Formats: sequence, structure tokens, C-alpha cells
Amino acid sequence: MACGDTKTIAFISGNFNVVHPGHLRLLKFATEQADVVVVGVNADNVPGVTLPLDVRVENVRSISMVNHVVGLDVPAATFIEELKPNVVVKGKEFETRANPEQAAVASYGGRLIFSSGELRFASTSLLEREYSVDLVAVRKPVDFLERHGFSFADLKSTLAKMAGMRVLVIGDLIIDDYVTCDAVGMSQEDPTIVVTPILTRTFVGGAGGVAAHARGLGAEVQYCTIVGEDEFAKYALDSLEAQGVRCDFFADSTRPTTRKQRFRALNKTLLRVNHLRHHPANPDVQRRMLAAVEAALPKCDLILFSCFNYGCLPQDLVDTITAKARAAGVMLAADSQASSQIGDVSRYKNMSLLSPTEREARLALNDFESGLAAVGENLINKARAENVLITLGAEGMLINTWRDGTMRTDRLPAFNPSPKDVSGAGDSVFMSCSMALRVGADIWQSAYLGGLAAALQVSRLGNIPLTVADIVAEIDETGFSHD
Repeated sequence: MACGDTKTIAFISGNFNVVHPGHLRLLKFATEQADVVVVGVNADNVPGVTLPLDVRVENVRSISMVNHVVGLDVPAATFIEELKPNVVVKGKEFETRANPEQAAVASYGGRLIFSSGELRFASTSLLEREYSVDLVAVRKPVDFLERHGFSFADLKSTLAKMAGMRVLVIGDLIIDDYVTCDAVGMSQEDPTIVVTPILTRTFVGGAGGVAAHARGLGAEVQYCTIVGEDEFAKYALDSLEAQGVRCDFFADSTRPTTRKQRFRALNKTLLRVNHLRHHPANPDVQRRMLAAVEAALPKCDLILFSCFNYGCLPQDLVDTITAKARAAGVMLAADSQASSQIGDVSRYKNMSLLSPTEREARLALNDFESGLAAVGENLINKARAENVLITLGAEGMLINTWRDGTMRTDRLPAFNPSPKDVSGAGDSVFMSCSMALRVGADIWQSAYLGGLAAALQVSRLGNIPLTVADIVAEIDETGFSHD
């Protein structure tokens, strides 16, 4: 290898079925440890490999941080003994396991380092998006479809099957106020930004937004939640019922209806003010909610727990609903958000789908060091979930699923490089992916529909419900990319 005698070498090996942000973070870390990065791609007969070696080698070769790619026909430890790299890098999750590479590097004085890279690392593609002047809204990756054997026609067929699905949404209602302001300038008395409110627009968000989205995709939707005794509860009830969502609102005099105000200027959010209480629903409210759920179960196809950890879904209530739904053969999915609060998505057990952000997944595992693929696998094991879809914001999503006794992982990039407002993006992914799974689509097709839904959602301001027509129109639009 023509690296030169004075250059240091870092070596990484793996299956690399699909290159995802976790790999990019690890590779970025490797570039900081040595002058040259060499990647060994495991042979086709290694457990966990799902794609041919030549395809995987080509995928890794396309990464600019990698200097050399080698298809391994021997164990990684044997190759290390021959190459003698200065540093061998492995994911943090391997630190407590047996590592054959340790003896290999010790034989010539090299180092074995465990790290999963910087969690906030921005990949080259993200930098390109940040400075791009291309305002094409949605770019649909075609490689993913080819890899998993479905077409855009299949997506349309799946959407058509959702009509009439009976969905029960349970979770925290949020009223979102968007206050558009004129930026006046900086105060002369102190370093304070001064704005003048121009227009306020109000949307139903939180689990209420999930219910509205599900209705927009053709489902018959019932929504259970807790509200305050105030005008915001009436606004939400009127808005959702006008959209065809049947609401069971349970008033709690000890709390206001949760409301979030976003003050925006020049298409940027300057400040968010939350009006809410976090304490759990009182026992009487929980009993009445459970009774409403029990009454709905005989005519329910899918239950969506949409939890923002504001007290609507205490653990005892979640466990009781889950047990009764499973006994009735009703599919369950859960999303437990923890943006400005603490939550644990793993408390939702035996779900067909969990769709946390990376931070939410790591909070559930108390693991901020392991690689992304390990986080997804560990969350599936802890929560006993069938599928975990980790949303990564501008980096897209990582899909984890058990199939035929093997953990399979793939990555979808973000479809929209120029988001206008990210509120509701995760809700739309969760809702559309869950509904697709319920009508028989596999996790790959379901996740793709989720990516499309999120791309459309972030293209507009506020949590405006999606419709089947919106998604079909986007499917029919040109604008493709290769992931």
C-alpha cells in the first residue's frame, strides 16, 4: 500500500450493508487518529451480511474520508497483522466484548481504540445541504426501493389500503401558536432582540396532530386525551371534529390545555414559550380513559401511543391498555418524545413499531457512546419491539428490524434538504409508517412512506394534516436521488 513511511494508518472493518450516519461518525473519528484511513469490508459469508461484497465495497469507496477499501478474504485480525496499522478503531459497544484485534495490534505495538465518534458530527452531505442554493423540495432516493424490491406503484397501493382503517390515538394534546413577528432590531438599553407581533396562527399538535394526520390518510380516528377547562380545549375539539376525528376529551381542572407559543421572524423561531403541567393524570381520569379505550377495542385496528410525557399516559395506564389490546389482537405502536423533557420510549413494551429520535433512543438506554446500529438493536431488545425507526433529523432515519432471526439495518436519507418548519415531522413519520405496517407493508416500504410524509410536513409552516392526495402527488413528481 503506497501510504509512505511517514504516514500513520487507521483501520476499520465491518459488514457495511448500508452506510449510515453512525459509520460516518466513526470514520470521521478515524481521520482524526491517523493520516490514512483503510476500511476492510467483510466477506459475503460473514454473519449479518445481506449485500454482495462488490456492492458494499463500492458504497464505502464513495465516502471521501476513506483512502483505501479492501474486500477481506481473511479475518480482520489476520489482515491487521499484515497491514500493521497504527490504530484500529471499533465502535464503543465492542469495548466490553472479546476482540480478536487486540492480540493482533499488541503483536507489533499498535493501538485498539473504541469510539463511536462525535454524536453531533455533521456529514459532508449535511454541509452541502446547509450551503446549497438548490431549493427543490423533495428528493426521493431510488436506490432504497431497488434494494428492497418495491416500487412507487406499491406505495400508492399501500396508501389506498389505508382507507377506512380504524385507528385509536392516545396521547398528549398540544396547541401550537405561531406568532409571526417583524424584527425591529436590538434594544439600546440592553442586548435584547426586539420584535413586533404581526400575525398569530394556531394549529392542533402533539397527539392531536397525529390523529388529524391519520384522518387525512383515510382512517376512521378516535382520539383520547386530557385537556384543561379552558378555551384552548374547545378550539382543539372544534378543529378536530371538523376534520372528522371523534374525540374523547377528559378535563382535568388541575392543569391547562398544553400550549406552545413560537415567536418567529424571517422564517426562524426566536423563542418558544410552553404553557403546561407535567403531573400524571389523576386516577379518576385514568379510569375514564381506560373505559373509553376498552369500549373502542372491538372496532379498532391500530392503537397509536403518542406520548409527549406531559402526564397523559402514566405507566400503569400504558401497561393495562397494552395488555388488553394485545389480548384483542390489536396492533400497537408508540412514539415517546423527549425534546425539552425527559422520557423513556422503552417503557412501551411489545410494540410493532417504536419511532424515537436518536436522543430519545439513547435516553431510553442511558447510552451516549455506542454506535447507532447498536443503539437500534439494544432498544429492540430492551423494549421487545418488532421494528425501531430512529429519526435523525437532517440525516434521515435508521431502520432496525428482526427478520428470520437476524437483525437487519438500513438507512434512508432525509428527503427534503430545505425544511421550512420541522414541527410535526416525527409525528407524520410515526403515523404513516404505523398505518402502512398495519395494512401489510414491510418495514422498508413503511419507512419510505414515512420519509415522504415527513418531507411534505417540513415543507410548510405548522402541523397541517397530510392527505393521501398530497403524498400521491409527490410520488408522481420527478425528483430522484441515489442514496
